[in-house]
Amino acid sequence: MKLHYIGVGCLAVALLTGCGGKSEEEKAAEEAKASVSDAVNSMQQMAEEAEKNGPVETVDFRALKELLPADADGLPRKEATGEKAGAMGFKISTASGEYANAEGTEQIDLDIVDAGGTGALMGLAAWSMIDVDKETENGYERTGKVGDYKSYEKYDNANKDGEIAVLVKNRFVVTVKGTGVSAEKLKATLEDVDLDKLADMK
Repeated sequence: MKLHYIGVGCLAVALLTGCGGKSEEEKAAEEAKASVSDAVNSMQQMAEEAEKNGPVETVDFRALKELLPADADGLPRKEATGEKAGAMGFKISTASGEYANAEGTEQIDLDIVDAGGTGALMGLAAWSMIDVDKETENGYERTGKVGDYKSYEKYDNANKDGEIAVLVKNRFVVTVKGTGVSAEKLKATLEDVDLDKLADMK
């Protein structure tokens, strides 16, 4: 598990490094370094707690599939799949929906993952440990909240692709990714997922 902690720490460093600019002052660099340290420590604590508590039975992926909307803001669902996989006593349940128009020029992928509160969650939602707020003429990247849940958004205006991810109860991760679609369409798709119902699942 120690190797896993190191990998998670590296991921946090990579995320934060990508958010900074070369023109940052030394003070800003020191603050970023402190943020990295805090993120790594938080991830390690959560992973160690998960290891201490032992495996948690994940929700049946069939129940997760029921939360997949029939369409993604007008894009019909082409496929809905689910699976449960695991190793070393830890399991992950996943439900996935694929949505697209007839021409295939607009596509959205929706994933609902139950990591059971294990260390695997840190690889799925490392962004939940940091704060990001970046905007350019081509798009944006930021963390925030969707309702009561921590979220991450990234969108490229030029290519019309992006993603929104939400962490629910430090256990479930809902991710909406799209190509050829607007940011509003991604948000509308996420709104069709009952996050509160997901939070109540055990």
